[in-house]
Amino acid sequence: MHNIVREAGSQRKLVRPAQLTLLGFLITIVAGTVLLSLPISRTGPGAATLLEAFFTAVSAVCVTGLVIVDTPTYWTGFGQIVILVLIQIGGFGVMTFASIIGIAVVRRLSLRSRITTAAETKAQGFGNVRDLVLGVLKISLVIEAAAAVILFVWFMVRYGKGAGEAAWLAIFHAVSAFNNAGFGLFSDSIMSFVDDPVISLTLCAAIILGGLGFPVIVQLLRYGGNRLKWSMNTRIVIAATPLLLVFGTLYITLIEWNNPATLGPLNWPTKILAGFFQSVQTRTAGFNSIDIGAMSEASQFGMTALMFIGGGPAGTAGGIKITTFAVLFFILVAEVRGDGVVNVFGKRLSRGVHRQAISVILLAGAVVAASTVALMLLSGLPLAAVLFETVSAFGTVGLSTGITAQLPPLGQLILTLLMFVGRLGPIVFASALALRERAVLYELPKERPIIG
Repeated sequence: MHNIVREAGSQRKLVRPAQLTLLGFLITIVAGTVLLSLPISRTGPGAATLLEAFFTAVSAVCVTGLVIVDTPTYWTGFGQIVILVLIQIGGFGVMTFASIIGIAVVRRLSLRSRITTAAETKAQGFGNVRDLVLGVLKISLVIEAAAAVILFVWFMVRYGKGAGEAAWLAIFHAVSAFNNAGFGLFSDSIMSFVDDPVISLTLCAAIILGGLGFPVIVQLLRYGGNRLKWSMNTRIVIAATPLLLVFGTLYITLIEWNNPATLGPLNWPTKILAGFFQSVQTRTAGFNSIDIGAMSEASQFGMTALMFIGGGPAGTAGGIKITTFAVLFFILVAEVRGDGVVNVFGKRLSRGVHRQAISVILLAGAVVAASTVALMLLSGLPLAAVLFETVSAFGTVGLSTGITAQLPPLGQLILTLLMFVGRLGPIVFASALALRERAVLYELPKERPIIG
């Protein structure tokens, strides 16, 4: 690995992986915008406006799900296919997807491709990138196919859909769910199926698996339940994911239990199912089986926190990632206990990980805060609704209180920027824009300020 890094460093003209990833996403968004701007993509007369096409393309590529037009009624079958392809490309990662094509065509990866794909998939080294990319492809297709088969059969048997319609609904929602995109082909998202455990739990399973992250899924398939062979990343994600899901389920269900506009009219099993479903969506999926805008501000605040955390790294989920949140938690525990080092599952965290986690939190918080203030000034809407929408965009979640379409054009453009930054990650985005690295050849004397 060190040889590859030195080889890469010796090539002055080699574009950084983060910059290639940034460029790849931009090219895909532009292509999607052009296709969605065609008259064939819109059901009504004429073509979609540039803003409508651009916003939808960004939301699809960044696997978010926020919309300013109704997906099933505004876009034609061609437009919906474009959206589905953009979701799939965004879920794989543009550079990962390009590497898949490269493998199929030339049967090998160039040095630049290996470095770029390793940066995007968070590969442990560069030698196994080819196998990892193929594994990502296989895992994605298997999970999406399994979810699609279940949904296909259920749409036909339970709801009497024709084979063609059932197949399209099943494929679209399976791909959207696994990639944590939240785009749907029903105008009310999944609210019509709030009491249907087959549809709800199938979507939840696909969302959870996509949100675990590909490195975690690969290790689970390779080592099963042998925790001794799991990496720290896998241990953290596997431990934290169910805790956050259970917490979110209890929090949402208990607060909304008697709300007449959400869970109130439902029987108790359906209330628990709906509460669990919405908790899963905060993993950055974006479907909703109850009216998000009708939920209490307390519920929306809790969901905002969960959306900010997001899912596992190197997967289809957004947010600051479970691992970042966990690292900060363990740092806090170590400080409270007075420990000189931070230990996690029998391993010591390096100082570089501390700095990286803190940097992600500060950058993410700054982006969300600045965007929230800007949207409040532009729209005049209250803090709670704007903050929810802002975090939903940054976390590439797609849940909405219903204000996205009401925002002025500049406000909608701010949301597209948030989705873009949230998909790439604050650190990757910042490094992609950096002109050069600054090497420090000396250390200054240490001094400690008063904290607290």
